[in-house]
Amino acid sequence: MELFWHRRDLRAADNVGLAAATGAGDDGADGDAPDRGPAAPAFVFDPNVLDHASDVRVRRLLDGLAALREAYRERGSDLLVARGDPRTAIPRLADALDAERVVWNRDYSGLARERDAGVRRALDAVDIEREAHHDAVLHDPDAIRTNAGDPYSVYSYYWKKWTDRAKDDPAPTPTAEGLVSADRLATAADALDAPGADDETVTDGGVGALPTPGDLGFAEPDAEVGPAGTAAARERLDDFLDEAVFGYEAERDYPAKEATSRLSAFLKYGEIGVREAYAATKAAMAEAESDDRPDDAPEQVEEYQQQLAWREFYAQVLFHNPEVVTENYKTYEEGIEWRDDPEEIAAWKRGETGYPIVDAGMRQLREEAFMHNRVRMIVASFLTKDLLADWRHGYDHFREHLADHDTANDNGGWQWAASTGTDAQPYFRIFNPMTQGERYDPDAAYITQYVPELRSLDADLIHEWHELSPTQRANAAPDYPAPIVDHSERREEALAMYKRARGEDPEE
Repeated sequence: MELFWHRRDLRAADNVGLAAATGAGDDGADGDAPDRGPAAPAFVFDPNVLDHASDVRVRRLLDGLAALREAYRERGSDLLVARGDPRTAIPRLADALDAERVVWNRDYSGLARERDAGVRRALDAVDIEREAHHDAVLHDPDAIRTNAGDPYSVYSYYWKKWTDRAKDDPAPTPTAEGLVSADRLATAADALDAPGADDETVTDGGVGALPTPGDLGFAEPDAEVGPAGTAAARERLDDFLDEAVFGYEAERDYPAKEATSRLSAFLKYGEIGVREAYAATKAAMAEAESDDRPDDAPEQVEEYQQQLAWREFYAQVLFHNPEVVTENYKTYEEGIEWRDDPEEIAAWKRGETGYPIVDAGMRQLREEAFMHNRVRMIVASFLTKDLLADWRHGYDHFREHLADHDTANDNGGWQWAASTGTDAQPYFRIFNPMTQGERYDPDAAYITQYVPELRSLDADLIHEWHELSPTQRANAAPDYPAPIVDHSERREEALAMYKRARGEDPEE
């Protein structure tokens, strides 16, 4: 018997470690073909990880676990759920099941790697075998390097090698025979919860029982976190690849259009395997080449595949530079003198900056625990280049409110916007929020969806909001604020700030 430890891989399909543990995979981690299974699936709520969680993400995690539990129940098994330090919980679960091996899929953040090292030592101490698999990305963070052997810091070069590398097929889905029965899991849970057992809580009242957010120290979020689970992920992917992907490059930047995949949360929690997602894009590309799609349809699909590559590019940046979570990737000679005005930052968080596209994005975040990618860039540029606020304020706010928060992706995006990251936009590239709104939301459909104070206005007036007089604004939309800063003035201040950080004369 084997214990499979779920973490950021809340699925049964295309799960490399689970396939190996249940005997569904072709071979083991070392290339052999051992006689494997059955496997007992488990998840542990780690207090060290929960210290970095949020109401939104805990709710989304619990929804994903509920969907995973149902997938196991359909196969006659269930999900063991524990709370506590995995260094204690995982050996105890393995002992209760008389498991000879613990299997998991690797995670690449510094926190995860430290946790896994502790669990390996704990298992070694009690002579239980352990095995880790590469699963979360198509190419592990050490696989693609420069010709000199260094990790990549420029995406375009990384992409060229990424796209040329062969991709693994989706891992096989385990059958009921490869999983420990629900009755056997219940017996193990009873033993762990028996009188005299230590404080490590298992199942909270029965095998498969999940805690509430309150049990974990969190509240139910106000935001709608969206659907969870593999079935919902596949439905979303199928809908996207059926039509929207073929206009992806042309329409993805328009937030009012349904032109993006919205797969980010599903990939973040591992509810769909990245090999399955990539294989689906290859199938869509092949179909596009054989039907009456426009000639550029395959290139449109490839443009979307680049989003998967960006995800892996940032994963390898974090893997090789775990300090970027709190520190600038790119150092400036004199350091950046952030303004960090608390009232301006608070207005940005509330979506009350007086810049309609910025406020629409921040309100979408609050309402839906999601923000369109183009708008993420706009609001990040506004915080760092208009408000002259440290990118860490924005990163922390996104981490608190995004259901799809991913440390590597979000950190990479924020440092890109702040011109402190790898392959970042140049410091002198500063988004004009009004121009961005007019270009990517010309009819103001996205803005008025989230900023009701402006719904009675024509789009032209919304895009001219910064140019209106106080009287005109009061007459047009009295409940919507005036711009809290002057973009032109702050642009000049930002340029001077970065020049000083570079050791240059800001007057030159």
